Amino acid sequence: MTDNHGVPSELAGDPAQIDTHEADNAHGSGSKVALAVGAVGVVFGDIGTSPLYAFRETFLGSHSLAIDKLHIYGVVSLIFWSILLIVSLQYVVILMRADNKGQGGTLALVALLSRYIKTQRGTFVVVMLGVFATALFYGDSMITPAISVLSAVEGLKVVNPAFEAFVIPIAVALLLFLFLIQRRGTATVGRLFAPVMLVYFTTLAVLGIIHIIAYPYVLAALNPWYAVQFFISDGYIAFLALGSVVLAVTGAEALYADMGHFGKGPLRLSWFAFVMPCLLLNYFGQAAMIAGMDPAETAKAMENPFFNMAPDSLRLPLVILATCATFIASQAVISGAFSVTHQAIQLGFIPRLTTEHTSAAERGQIYIPFVNNVLMVAVIVLVLMFGSSTALASAYGIAVTGAMFIDTCLMGVLLLAVWKWKWWFAAPVFLLFFFVDGAYFAANLPKVPYGGWFPLLIGAIAFTLLTTWAKGRRLMRERMAETALPIGIFAKSAKNSATRVPGTAIFMASQSGGVPSALLHNIKHNKVLHDRVVILTIEIADVPYVDPTKRCDMKELGDGFYRAILRYGFMEETDVPEGLKHMERCGGEFDMMQTSFFLSRQTLIASDKPGMPIWREKLFAWMLRNAATAMSFFRLPTNRVVELGSQMEI
Repeated sequence: MTDNHGVPSELAGDPAQIDTHEADNAHGSGSKVALAVGAVGVVFGDIGTSPLYAFRETFLGSHSLAIDKLHIYGVVSLIFWSILLIVSLQYVVILMRADNKGQGGTLALVALLSRYIKTQRGTFVVVMLGVFATALFYGDSMITPAISVLSAVEGLKVVNPAFEAFVIPIAVALLLFLFLIQRRGTATVGRLFAPVMLVYFTTLAVLGIIHIIAYPYVLAALNPWYAVQFFISDGYIAFLALGSVVLAVTGAEALYADMGHFGKGPLRLSWFAFVMPCLLLNYFGQAAMIAGMDPAETAKAMENPFFNMAPDSLRLPLVILATCATFIASQAVISGAFSVTHQAIQLGFIPRLTTEHTSAAERGQIYIPFVNNVLMVAVIVLVLMFGSSTALASAYGIAVTGAMFIDTCLMGVLLLAVWKWKWWFAAPVFLLFFFVDGAYFAANLPKVPYGGWFPLLIGAIAFTLLTTWAKGRRLMRERMAETALPIGIFAKSAKNSATRVPGTAIFMASQSGGVPSALLHNIKHNKVLHDRVVILTIEIADVPYVDPTKRCDMKELGDGFYRAILRYGFMEETDVPEGLKHMERCGGEFDMMQTSFFLSRQTLIASDKPGMPIWREKLFAWMLRNAATAMSFFRLPTNRVVELGSQMEI
């Protein structure tokens, strides 16, 4: 296949056929400690900026709680055990073991699971769950930059209430700047990410320690009984409060998704040895500060407990540091959106999109203009529409908890189908996280009328687009297969019916069997064949990286015809000219000045044939028309490409 793939076919295959580069081996001689430090600047920004608003929103949200020791201890106890169970145990300990040749994330997990599921129906369910989690991710990636940057800039109101009028303009200006610099890449400024985040997390810990020393009794909240008392006392209100407590664990999925960049060892080291202690110290510090206050002052302090932890003289520097941290966290989310989109394109769920490389040294640093522009517009609209981080918190959480709940369902399949755990051992583990993540998701459902509808709407739109594209491409391949002519028969009949001309013609084919339509149209209308005719198929494996020694495959068909295959992992770039340099057969080397690339371009005609409803066919046709050209996607030389079009009904 050249560019796009169907749902089950691309996620099936024998993992033993294709080797990959393990993530932990991809970093050369870099030490685990150095990678752990680097991870602090990239991976933990989202969860690291949660202290700016998570504790506050639990008290000031639509389910307002009394600011007393029962609720303060209960909330901070919930935060502690949520971080311990969801982030540390579920993601860092368990799911990080489920790497797909070093890569993590929902799509990588789906690709891994699909190799072990024996039934087509089971594969379909797993793939749909993964696609929906990916769709929810796009909703989350719009809200995270908005609420993070806005919550940091709102610290100016604590410094001086007169700055309130400048909060929205400053936040919008920072976000615009963030999206506009994406085209230039972040390689240079990225070197500052780790030092800034190290200072930021250290500041979190120091502020927390100061207030814990002043009021050490708050450490009693390590006992989960305080969380239980909270539920006994408040019942349904405590359940609703879970919708805000979960803000403390947003970003947990990023730890799993970014595993391929740093390796599970360095990520676990940075989390357990540095990031988690800093976060917990800060949350307990906020609780200690409020609990140790005069009750008459608690309401005012709770309006922004994070910035009130600092002395007056240090609040402005803290606002600047927090703004830098949220800027970095937002950058990580945007880069994650580019990476997930690239994976989805390679796995066949999204049309080809123009992708630019922003670094010659780092292949993972990419920029996708369409995704960047959509995110930029959505984030700015969110800031202007909601106007405050408190209002945005109503929209935040449902996409995150939905994705975590799906990850839990996939984890159940992982325990039984891949790791072969006994059901009596797997069931308690699965049910624990099913109950916890399910409770957090259910607690966020009441937010839907107050802003939670936004990520759900974005998720529904993205899910419709992703599934429409995957199904449309599958139907197109089926229609083409129905009329496909065997290449062996074609080669024998064509050698005497067309004039041979010097040079090489490479016909890109979406399937490894049959004759591509561009070849049929070329001989029909031009009545010529090149001396060397290569039918080339690009296959995307269900692993992140393909062993270069197994990249190429070739079969000689006789009479100057060759069938060639180039294989790539779903994290790799499909650079066809570079791949052809390493294909030493096919009758000799490929001279790009003597080689022409022939592409088939289908124009879809909506019809009443069984397959998809008319509205989805029209949507698929629109996506097909607006997809990036195969020429740019496969890095083909612009002056050596010929496109031949045809019409098709699905």
